[in-house]
Amino acid sequence: AVFRKENLAASVLAAWDDLIDGLALGARNMIGIGIATATAGIVVGTITLTGLGLMMTELVEFISGGNVILMLILIAAISLVLGMGIPTTANYILVATLMAPVVVDLGAQAGLPIPLIAVHLFVFYFGIMADITPPVGLAAFAAAAISKEDPIATGFQGALYSLRTAILPFVFIFNPAILLIGVDTWPQTIWVATVSLIAILLFSAATMN
Repeated sequence: AVFRKENLAASVLAAWDDLIDGLALGARNMIGIGIATATAGIVVGTITLTGLGLMMTELVEFISGGNVILMLILIAAISLVLGMGIPTTANYILVATLMAPVVVDLGAQAGLPIPLIAVHLFVFYFGIMADITPPVGLAAFAAAAISKEDPIATGFQGALYSLRTAILPFVFIFNPAILLIGVDTWPQTIWVATVSLIAILLFSAATMN
């Protein structure tokens, strides 16, 4: 305002009004997240108190038979199914709370140290994938409404394009360097970034029509 030779007091008042409007908008936007988180807390609490969480964990562990890859596939399926009915945030909180420690423990038993952050990102990725996975695919329905195309076909096409997203979580579970875990030098960082970029470009090109 000083350099533009404007009224300083008026500019300060306008900035203050913008700040208040921004805070109000942020508070309104947080309502949905707060409700989703509270709902997830209720669900997690219910599952924990009733013992259903332990049963679910034991069931996944039993079906996988100690196989880390099979357990990850089951957890991915659970995340996709739950993500079709509840918001991504609630889905992430629920599945990560119940399954993340199990994956880390099972990996340790198999001699495969799996970083906890990698498991959390794994769950979060598949929670997001649920938004474009038919038959629900809320994001696919929104995109279909804009493009005036068939929602189910849009969902399947979006899921095809997102195959790299489905494969990536499995990759960084077994190769945490992609998350820059254990990468301590700039040459390592550049190498990981370059290889990852080339790989994702090649895979994207291969899955495009």
